[in-house]
Amino acid sequence: MHPYTLLAPAKINLYLEIIGDRPDGYHELVMILQSIDLADRLEIRPNGTQAFRLTCSHPQVPTDETNLAYRAAQLMKQEFREAFANYGGVDIILDKRIPIAAGLAGGSTDGAAVLVGLNLIWQLGLTIPELQRLGEQLGSDVPFCIAGGTAIATRRGEKLDPIQDLDNLWLVLGKYHSLAVSTPWAYKTYRQQFGHEYVNDHSEIESKTSNINSGPLVQAIGQKDNQKIGQLLSNDLEKVVLPEYPQVAQLRDILQQAGGLGTMMSGSGPTVFTLCQSQEEAQNIKNQVRQTIVDPDLELWVSKLSNTGIQII
Repeated sequence: MHPYTLLAPAKINLYLEIIGDRPDGYHELVMILQSIDLADRLEIRPNGTQAFRLTCSHPQVPTDETNLAYRAAQLMKQEFREAFANYGGVDIILDKRIPIAAGLAGGSTDGAAVLVGLNLIWQLGLTIPELQRLGEQLGSDVPFCIAGGTAIATRRGEKLDPIQDLDNLWLVLGKYHSLAVSTPWAYKTYRQQFGHEYVNDHSEIESKTSNINSGPLVQAIGQKDNQKIGQLLSNDLEKVVLPEYPQVAQLRDILQQAGGLGTMMSGSGPTVFTLCQSQEEAQNIKNQVRQTIVDPDLELWVSKLSNTGIQII
């Protein structure tokens, strides 16, 4: 057995539509998810014991069972008891580069990386679809994070249909370090305010979810029509997050005014991004926003869209 080092990319939403309620308490969603090359780095190392030990470079990241990376290891132990008995536990060393509580699936992608790493170390031979089914038990974003790229996500986000990869664009991302938005709060508030618009008929839900495959944004992605892609960005959760968090709304406005193809909040926020044609354009927008918002709490990154999920280094 030897250690593995893996890159775990963040993801953004290019599209997020809330259709209605599900019997399990979650929402029926239609999303287009996209990997970016801003990534955490994990080393997974056999430790010769019967324990999992998680350490992290970021002091605010928990290292117990509340961390999805730790929970992923426990899940693998439960599902593959014989392999755990044969190979034992691992040390998980997490170099946290994705901002926390940012709506970028940072926890989910770490959990995905642990599933991939233990599959290799324990020589289980699991396929990507098999790993994704395991990932569903950890969270809705984990299956996407395993494979990455560009995909339509439906149901509560776990049913994935890969589409043509969109990896030719750059983006600038902004987030206030001290600001977090609760995802459960965002969805609960949306339900309270817009639940009267929900679709409840099963056939209508099926129609809405199938229509996204031939929708304008998917067509624009297929045609690599960057201008159109930027114009068609859409996120229902902006309707509740932006009025409640004026800092996020202001950041979105300033990013949008600075140029680029299109600007939107990712997921439940508070991260906002602008798509750009080039690295140079993204860097220029980043510099312009930095000059406009002189606040050390504001973090800005330049990244690129990616067509990969968990990568072995």
